[in-house]
Amino acid sequence: MIRRIAATLSALALTLCLGVALWLNDWIDETEIPPLVLETGVEVLDRDGALLRAYTVENGRWRLPVSYDAVDPSFIEMLVAYEDRRFWSHPGIDLRAFARAVWQRLTSGRIVSGGSTLTMQVARLLEDSGTGAWGGKIRQIRLALALERQMTKEEILTLYFHLAPYGGNIEGIRAASLTWFGVEPRRLTAAQSALLVAIPQAPNSRRPDRFAEAAEIARNRVLSRAVTFTDLTEQDVDWARNEPIPTERRDFPALAAHLSDRALADRPTQATHFLTIDVVLQARMEHLARRATTGLGPQISAAIMVMDHQTGEILASVGSPDYTDHPRTGFVDMTQAVRSPGSTLKPLIYGLAFDAGLIHPQTLVADRPISIAGYAPQNFDEVFRGEVTAAEALQASLNIPAVNLLSALGPHRMLSAMGRADMEVSLPMDEAPGLAIALGGLGTRMDDLMRLYGGLARGGIAPPMHWRAGEAPGDGQRILSPVAAWYVADILGDVTPPPNAPRIGLAFKTGTSYGHRDAWAFGFDGRHVVGIWMGRADGASVPGAFGADLSAPLLFEAFSRIGDRPTLRPGPPPGALTLLNADLPDPLRRFDPQGGSNGPPQPSITFPPEGAVLAYQPDLPVIARVAEGTPPFTWLWNGAPIAIGDRDREVILGDIGLGFGELTVIDATGQAGTRQIEIAD
Repeated sequence: MIRRIAATLSALALTLCLGVALWLNDWIDETEIPPLVLETGVEVLDRDGALLRAYTVENGRWRLPVSYDAVDPSFIEMLVAYEDRRFWSHPGIDLRAFARAVWQRLTSGRIVSGGSTLTMQVARLLEDSGTGAWGGKIRQIRLALALERQMTKEEILTLYFHLAPYGGNIEGIRAASLTWFGVEPRRLTAAQSALLVAIPQAPNSRRPDRFAEAAEIARNRVLSRAVTFTDLTEQDVDWARNEPIPTERRDFPALAAHLSDRALADRPTQATHFLTIDVVLQARMEHLARRATTGLGPQISAAIMVMDHQTGEILASVGSPDYTDHPRTGFVDMTQAVRSPGSTLKPLIYGLAFDAGLIHPQTLVADRPISIAGYAPQNFDEVFRGEVTAAEALQASLNIPAVNLLSALGPHRMLSAMGRADMEVSLPMDEAPGLAIALGGLGTRMDDLMRLYGGLARGGIAPPMHWRAGEAPGDGQRILSPVAAWYVADILGDVTPPPNAPRIGLAFKTGTSYGHRDAWAFGFDGRHVVGIWMGRADGASVPGAFGADLSAPLLFEAFSRIGDRPTLRPGPPPGALTLLNADLPDPLRRFDPQGGSNGPPQPSITFPPEGAVLAYQPDLPVIARVAEGTPPFTWLWNGAPIAIGDRDREVILGDIGLGFGELTVIDATGQAGTRQIEIAD
């Protein structure tokens, strides 16, 4: 009888246990789990993944994305040892720890130790529930058990790494390590790890910037336990205890702030933006911009850009000395502001004139008073120098020769070249482009000018300029022939550097806009292009501001901060004439800006026609014909002479090779005609 009763009770107990187990299993499976995809702040990273700038999430909280592998393993070991030693083995709740906490509470009347596991803490943080009420605790237990069924231990810890509170508006270990130590959590000292373990237990009363003593006591308590349950030695802990507690919050990185804003505005739903920026170089350029404007008045701003002209990658972009400086209107990105380029477009005019066969660097040009249809430009210093070489005129940035050359070329030819460089140009409304554009009478942006100078540095081909990593827009278009681009670079390479600046093989040009509103300097070597702008963001005049005095020294300083910098530019390409004026063909010895106005008609190439595609046939020569003009004629292909002093109006060009090119004829009076053609195989 007794055995039968015992068997019955055992069966009932087993049935009850089985029922409870089944109910518990269903209870856990039916748990409503909150969203596990957390909102994190948008981050902008440099070319190597270093943080440039971060943005807050809702309500201004700092919570940055972080992976399990991006957290120092020693921190993880210390966290588990202090908070939840059986984390890797329990199913979400630790019954031993829970029973101990309940017994201590009953016997002492107060909370001696907590029974919450790390998984339960994650459950509480996901739901933002309290810690003391039994109803909340049961809910945390249920959610913790459910989380353990759906996630790995590493995934649960990763949630903790995002949600753990660290005082104020700081959430997650990555935001905390940047706030309190200025480092990523990938590598932490023992003292740093211990503090980051301790703060979330009481984030508001252990904030190091407000309660440094409480934070230190809590940190040292964590270190003491780490000696027992981690690989740390007593000596390691002694060293860690002597490490000072950080007493101030550090600012989050805000490098390339303007470019980061552009990236976010361009793709507002993208969480991570990789830029071509070099974080070290960016920091150097921002420091240089701040230092350069110190002492120049509260409203003087500056902008700096650095580009690798071989790849088109923007390595540094500084839109203002300080993004938060309101007197300087620091929030305005001056690399994108439309401003007058001053004299910085003159190299393009000379390059086009070289390609058109109008001049050679040693051609004599006149620097005398002129008036063209009522337009009478003056030199900046109001001094006229008579006859100088084209190279000397460009180096001295004389206005009269540049205007005369543009008059011969035509403004639309210059604008067409700027279009090929992908430059955006702003002209006065309802006005046709005039000769004033030679001296900056149009609007363009700093990054457009970077494209132009990148083209000069790359042998006449505009670089595929871009700032998103891995997203080059393709090959750039040709602006100038290799010969013309080399002539310009060679001339600018002989410009005298500013006082005390080193001679480092830099080709550079300065510019000052009308009314001293913009002071520019652009330069390039064998690899990099650097652009400098200084002035006021509101466009007001800055009396006495010249590009040569204000921006050129800053340009050389910027180049000195570029590491591993090749200084040599390429040598002369095939077809370049390195001759003195006396050795040039007669039509290239002197440029007559009035030629053709009231004299003999300008030569015109009648064959081949503009845009013609001629088949390459080795046995059949390419023939060209010219009408009008005064013989003898000089013929050039891409700026290089192929026939000199020919009195016939028909000429055999010979084997000029394959590809696109510019055919130019110059007559005895110095007038020229051109055709763009292609020799195809």
